[in-house]
Amino acid sequence: MIAPSAPTTTRHVRPKGDLVIAIEGVTKLYTMGEEIIHALMGIDLKIHRNEYLAIMGPSGSGKSTLMNMLGCLDTPTEGHYQFNGKDVAAMIDDELAEIRNREIGFVFQTFNLLPRATALSNVELPLIYAGYAPHERRDRATEALVSVGLGDRMNHKPNELSGGQRQRVAVARALVNNPSIILADEPTGNLDSKTGVEIMALFDDLYEQGNTIIVVTHEEEIARHARRIVRLRDGLIESDSQVE
Repeated sequence: MIAPSAPTTTRHVRPKGDLVIAIEGVTKLYTMGEEIIHALMGIDLKIHRNEYLAIMGPSGSGKSTLMNMLGCLDTPTEGHYQFNGKDVAAMIDDELAEIRNREIGFVFQTFNLLPRATALSNVELPLIYAGYAPHERRDRATEALVSVGLGDRMNHKPNELSGGQRQRVAVARALVNNPSIILADEPTGNLDSKTGVEIMALFDDLYEQGNTIIVVTHEEEIARHARRIVRLRDGLIESDSQVE
């Protein structure tokens, strides 16, 4: 796939808001047989509300491990992780699930949509887990789908949608709970170049509307849509810089 080109218009950087994520001295070790894998080796990272951040790194750099850590899908072996001032490293599974459902909107490369459910039902899913009443779920899911340009596709199932439309459904699902961050893992990985450009333009618009976005990618041109790039190598942050 040819990566979408970087934006050519003047880049607007929104003022930072409150601190959302604070990681200090985080390490992650995995045991594989008799071997110990050091996936992260003392990571320090702060992310504020209103940021648009890309995380990059080659295979084995710790990129996926850091993404799982940020998404509360994993916990550190050592170190501290605070999300909106709460100590994630000390949370039990139910508390982590609550953070994932209410505070983090996930967008995956493979869309992760229910194949037999309509776009509207797919977007409603996080609201069901959160305990919203049916009429409120429908209203909020409808609003989210309209916001990503799919107001006329709400009753279509995933196999009746193009790849780009399916990813828009996934983005709407990520938005529906008004999360603190949107965490996107290779969001254009399964899309052709033209559709990839459209999806990255959607992320640009979401950033301008006030959303905090973290994109995990191995593609340089995707990362340059962000306003800040963190590069990992061998479990360490190699660089952390603003995009010019």
